[in-house]
Amino acid sequence: QVRLVESGGGSVQAGGSLRLSCAVSGQIYSRTCWAWFRQVAGKEREIIASISVGPLYVGGIVEYYADSVKGRFTISRDNADDTMYLEMNRLKPEDTAMYYCASDLRRICGDDWTNPSRYNYWGQGTQVTVSS
Repeated sequence: QVRLVESGGGSVQAGGSLRLSCAVSGQIYSRTCWAWFRQVAGKEREIIASISVGPLYVGGIVEYYADSVKGRFTISRDNADDTMYLEMNRLKPEDTAMYYCASDLRRICGDDWTNPSRYNYWGQGTQVTVSS
C-alpha cells in the first residue's frame, strides 16, 4: 500500500518562501506521475504542478506548472529518499490553501495531468497561509 504524507506548511508573509515535502512509502514503479494540488474551502481542488518520472525513451523527467504559479514554484522529486518537494517562492495571499500531494503509479503524466481523478493516491494535506 502506498502512503503519502505532506509536511512543511505554515504561515508566511507575502513575498516569503516555503518548501513542502511529500514523503512516499510503499512500492513505486518506474513510470509515475506526481502532483501538487491545493484547495480553498468551498472551491474545487486546483492543480499546481506535476512531475512525470519515467525512462528516457518515454520522456524521462518532465515538469508541468499551472500558469498561476509558473516562475514562482518548483516541483521536484528525490528518488534517493522517495520524497517529492514543492519549493514556493514569492508567495501571495491568494496562494493560501490546503496543499495536497498526489500520485499515479500506473503511468507517466500526460495531457490529463491537471485532472484530479487520474491520481490514485493522496496525502492528508498541509495548510499554507500567506498574509499580506
